[in-house]
Amino acid sequence: MRNGFRQSMAWLHTWAGLVTGWVMFAVFVSGTATYYRTDISLWMRPELHAGAVDPVQAAERGVAYLKERAPKAVSWFVSVPQEDRPVIGVYWLDTLESPISQAMLDVETGAPTTARATQGGDFLYRFHYQLQMMPLVGRWIVGLCAMVLLVALISGIVTHRRIFADFFTFRRDRSAQRGWLDAHNVTGVLALPFHLMITYTGIVTLGFMFMPWGITTAYKGDGMTFYVEGAQSPSWRPAAGRAGAAQPLAPLIARAQAEVSEPLEMVIVHNPGDANATVVVVFEEPKGLAHHHPQIAFDAVSGAVVERLPAMKPAAHVFTSFLGLHEAHFAGPALRVLFFLCGLMGSATIATGLVLWSVARQPKRGAAPGFGLRLVQGLNIGTILGLPIGIAAFFLANRLLPVALDHRATWEGAVFFGAWLLAALLPLARPHPRAWREMGLLAASLFLAVPVVSAITTHRGFDFLWFDAAMVGLAAVLGFGAHKVSGYTGARPAAAAQSQNKLARA
Repeated sequence: MRNGFRQSMAWLHTWAGLVTGWVMFAVFVSGTATYYRTDISLWMRPELHAGAVDPVQAAERGVAYLKERAPKAVSWFVSVPQEDRPVIGVYWLDTLESPISQAMLDVETGAPTTARATQGGDFLYRFHYQLQMMPLVGRWIVGLCAMVLLVALISGIVTHRRIFADFFTFRRDRSAQRGWLDAHNVTGVLALPFHLMITYTGIVTLGFMFMPWGITTAYKGDGMTFYVEGAQSPSWRPAAGRAGAAQPLAPLIARAQAEVSEPLEMVIVHNPGDANATVVVVFEEPKGLAHHHPQIAFDAVSGAVVERLPAMKPAAHVFTSFLGLHEAHFAGPALRVLFFLCGLMGSATIATGLVLWSVARQPKRGAAPGFGLRLVQGLNIGTILGLPIGIAAFFLANRLLPVALDHRATWEGAVFFGAWLLAALLPLARPHPRAWREMGLLAASLFLAVPVVSAITTHRGFDFLWFDAAMVGLAAVLGFGAHKVSGYTGARPAAAAQSQNKLARA
């Protein structure tokens, strides 16, 4: 123990926050953005327009495309258009072990859409939980960092015994360290329940990856049976090995819609063209915490109902509730805004903690900082401002890259990482205060350029006012914040003298 329990917790909080801070800042920022993932995707495909679409007709067009494009696939998935995603999404698996393939279809023609190729908001969504790395590697890194962050949160609560009292004070004129500590406390305490919830539920969603031994032992590694018995998926019917003529799709969907009041979301066909093919009609999840979609499975040849997904078992209901709580599937517009603001405060809590670490270790009397401190300072700027620069560059690439460019979606991701890497390296070669100012102004300029470039390069002009307003707001916050950070020199002499007089009179 370091001079007692609370001092030990302070040491643990400090170093746990530093070790995982850069990764978790990126995870929090990208996760906060994905509360509006579908809205971002809609902005990144400006050629698309939302409109009234018959979901049954859209499903039929998707299946017709897959019959031509992937007749020998083991599974087809057709996602019907939604108001915020006005395309037919088609996905298929050539084998159970192969990666999933996909295409986006025009709702009017059923042909591949001419809209620009992009991952849209899904890029930030996948980055949030696997850092755009190999899935298993990325998820392990994010999961382990989330565990350490949970330790940092709990140890931080233990450390700050006056944390709620300190929440009502912000003493930026006392000293740089005091100001950053107060900012860290305010952003941390104001959304503390959210921080604990989002970190814990994020860890739970990766629980089966961390602890697969129960499924391995009880089901001999057959994960499919586990999800079937948990009422999260209908049973898999193996192929018969002989051809079979499928029933028309529309009557099957109509029968399913007569039983379920929720809107249609997806149609799945397993073993298409086989005598033992299955059509699964999937509906949107009912409002509530549990992330659970009503599903009805039909025999594709006879049209008989094979399975109705039953109510989930208690353990599965708890798990899917954690997942739904983490992703805010249940949230309406107002609650989604609240989640978004809490996510921003989580990002600010991590950012102020990282800066506080370096400020607290700044050499006295103008001495030059050591290599370790300079490295941390550079990484702080490269993460806190470099990541927003990468995101702004990602949005600009969506508008500036040629629409017909091969592997266009991959190039957008390359621009994101390239801009972030450059932004992370530049602060290492610049004086620290100047780096904050220059990188902050660069980030603000890039976000401010997004709506302007969008209006110039697309026919939509300023149709996406909500998105344009968000970009301008981010530009203002980043520019103002970087200016204040770079220009802050500590307590003002008058304020310091006044404070000393008050202490003397007390």
